[in-house]
Amino acid sequence: MSGDVVNESVSIFSLIINASFVVQLVMLMLLAASVMSWVVIVQRTRLLSASREQLHDFEERFWSGVDLNDLYRECQQKAVPSAVENVFMAGLKEFGKMRQQNTNDPDAVMAGVQRAMRIAITRESELLDTHLPFLATVGSTSPYIGLFGTVWGIMHSFQGLASVKQATIATVAPGISEALVATAMGLLAAIPAVIFYNRFASRVDQTVTGMHTFADEFSSLLYRQAHKIQQAVKAEEKKAAEKK
Repeated sequence: MSGDVVNESVSIFSLIINASFVVQLVMLMLLAASVMSWVVIVQRTRLLSASREQLHDFEERFWSGVDLNDLYRECQQKAVPSAVENVFMAGLKEFGKMRQQNTNDPDAVMAGVQRAMRIAITRESELLDTHLPFLATVGSTSPYIGLFGTVWGIMHSFQGLASVKQATIATVAPGISEALVATAMGLLAAIPAVIFYNRFASRVDQTVTGMHTFADEFSSLLYRQAHKIQQAVKAEEKKAAEKK
């Protein structure tokens, strides 16, 4: 049994070695695409898993009653803030700028805050989407690249029959086998890329949706605070007018 496995592996290796130059080039391209895909898969898996955990951890910290200014300083001190932390800092920073400009209209303040957080979310979503188009490209093109290698190998095999007086299965089989290896490699490169692309795209959508949800909740909180500040300013102005 073990001897059959060894012979099979050796035969596949010999098919790759004895394949034509074009088919070998196709196999090399597919191998490189597969290796790069797995590098992206491992890297994206770690990043998206970390982003999801950081989102939940930050929301728990945010709603624990911590002072927003203290939380802002904590996020600033981090070497690499998480995606949701960047959204939070963008919103609170814009809120502070609008208040320094003595903008007492809550709607105007919140328009600037929401715009700043939307920009931050867009930037973070672009970072989360990095390399995903590569997986989509590998998943959609690898089968066709492998099929090209197969077609080329079969053409090469049939061209070799011109110099043979009597064509038999033994004559054609090696060339066709070489060609079919290219199709198999194309599928091996494409299937993981498609599976993980769909999985990552779903995770990115969930993370971005979570950031939008947080931004909406944070906007509501800041709007109430801006409204209180507006009422306090009006009360002070009223007192000042009464004293006059």
